[in-house]
Parts: sequence; C-alpha cells; structure tokens
Amino acid sequence: MKKYPRKLSSGANNTVIVLNENEVAKLFTGDTRSDLGSEAEKMKFANSINDLVVKFIRLDYNDEIEAEMLVMERIYPIDFRAYEVEIRALWFDVFLDEIKDLYKAGFVHRDLKRPSDIQGLAFDNILLTNKGLRLIDVGISALRSQVGDKLFEKQLEIERHEIELFKDYFLNR
Repeated sequence: MKKYPRKLSSGANNTVIVLNENEVAKLFTGDTRSDLGSEAEKMKFANSINDLVVKFIRLDYNDEIEAEMLVMERIYPIDFRAYEVEIRALWFDVFLDEIKDLYKAGFVHRDLKRPSDIQGLAFDNILLTNKGLRLIDVGISALRSQVGDKLFEKQLEIERHEIELFKDYFLNR
C-alpha cells in the first residue's frame, strides 16, 4: 500500500488524509472518476436533507501525490463510552430521526455495519462527535432515484436491522 502524508485512515479502496484542521480528503487514484463523482453527489444529496452525513466541501486534485480528492469536513470523534447510557439514548433517538429523514428523501447509507471479514470496528462509519452521531463513508450508499423502489426497499430492510444492532452496541457497550 502506498504511503501518504498525514494519513488519517484507510478502507478497502481508499485512504483519507488530513488537509488541515477543518478538512480531510478521500483519495481516488487510478481511473475512479465515476466513483468519485457518484460519492460526491450522494454526499451532497444527504447534506441537503440534514447534518447526519459528513459535509461535502469540494472535489480537487493533488498534483504531488497524483490523486483525485473528495474533500469533506474533518470530524473529531469522541468515545461514547465516556457518557451515561441516558445521554447515549438521547443521541441515538436524534440519530434515528435523522436517518429516517434520509430514508424518506430517498437515501440509504448501506454500510452502517461492516461484514465480519472486513477489518475495523463493526460500526466505524458511525461516529460520535460534539454535534452528536454522524455518518461517514457514503461510497456504497444508494439513492432511490438511481436504484429504483424495489432495490431501495430491500436495502432499507437490511439497514433497519443494522440500526437495531447498532442501538444495542451503542447503548450497552
């Protein structure tokens, strides 16, 4: 794997680097323009509904590392285990309301719970911040307008189950 300056994290296909105290960039190398544009559009769509999904800032190119970049807000996660269950329950209720708003608008995240064979924490795309729970990595998310009603409803069914698993994890860990 290629080394990048100010690396923050890596997923299956991309690396995220720090640009400054307010911005990070998800790097796209090789011929990934369609993935980059698609992810940016889904992020902008979700941002137009509420603040649950990390904020899209811009698309850019870094000449030094020869990478296309999806620039977004930098989120500073905090450990939810430092807070009482009652407070976590309130955060979860707000999260649930916000994700339902995204569903109604036609957006499903599709990656709340990682499959067991993928490294990382089970719910590491849901972060607690000083603004409450937030979602990152909308790479495989779907818009109803792109996938149609039948597939969207199937994906919602799976995600609703993942939300119940997350609730148990978030409140009882």
